[in-house]
Amino acid sequence: MSDQKRALLERIARTSSPLKRQLLMLAGITRELRQRGKPAPILIGGCALAYYSREVYFTADIDVAYPDREALGEVLQELGFVVEGRYWVQHELKLVVEVPASSLPGEDAPLEIVEFEDGLECTIIGIEDLLIYRMNACKHWKSTSDCEMVELLVRQFSEEIDWEYLISRAALADNTTAEEFRELKERIVANPSQKIQ
Repeated sequence: MSDQKRALLERIARTSSPLKRQLLMLAGITRELRQRGKPAPILIGGCALAYYSREVYFTADIDVAYPDREALGEVLQELGFVVEGRYWVQHELKLVVEVPASSLPGEDAPLEIVEFEDGLECTIIGIEDLLIYRMNACKHWKSTSDCEMVELLVRQFSEEIDWEYLISRAALADNTTAEEFRELKERIVANPSQKIQ
């Protein structure tokens, strides 16, 4: 193992915040992939939700969207991960990676870049697409926790959300949540002091 990888793993081991440990690992994975001429993986799912909710929500696994599973697998192995079913597990650091998607919908999808010192960075799904996934779970799976998280995130990020992108993506056939976002925008943006219902 290279000194650079060893230093990353030691740094993660010294980090107390579970979310920061996950983001640092993803940043290390990103660095290794980029050194091979590969694109960055994109953090999705519960870990992305933990990031945007400021750890109100927590998940144990790091879900990423990545098209080249072979290249990603090589990097994960070099960082001490082993395959266990559909997960990659790093037992020493108690970190888990899952790759449930190969890409995000749309080339124009907004992304969030988290930068650490030493040039490390990781890429996170934009708040708009995360909201769409959560609203779909709220609407179609009747997930009350996802309904609550959508409302919490819209209240927290109402001024930063690209509403035009969000509503146009939410209107696509695979989403059908545009009306819910229009109502939420009207209720929250027009009346920000209104209590969460």
